[in-house]
Amino acid sequence: MNIEYLVVHCSDSPNSKNYSAKDIHQWHLQRKWAGIGYHKVIKRDGSIENGRPEYWVGAHVKGYNSRSLGVCLIGRDSFTKKQFETLEIVLTDWKCKYPNATVCGHKDLNPQKTCPNFNVTAWWHNKEII
Repeated sequence: MNIEYLVVHCSDSPNSKNYSAKDIHQWHLQRKWAGIGYHKVIKRDGSIENGRPEYWVGAHVKGYNSRSLGVCLIGRDSFTKKQFETLEIVLTDWKCKYPNATVCGHKDLNPQKTCPNFNVTAWWHNKEII
């Protein structure tokens, strides 16, 4: 796979709810998709759940799926310190595998979106908890 983008998303669910990859899988099936569109999900406690295997094309950014991997933070606009710590681990691992890939937010590839509701590029370069 020619991965050009490592895309951060949010589940756009209430910050107080600790949904899982299984929940997202169900939501995406309800949309008539072939299951969860993300490759990784990071729960509120910082634990990682797998979505689609990395070798499967995702369903998370229209027009970019064949050349990107997607990770989803559970929540809408307030993420935990543990989520950011885990996000850094996931993205660092992916950058080792795909060193030329750009780390970005969903909104950076689709300006009509606000997801994940923070500036991923600035966070990635500064590694500060938001």
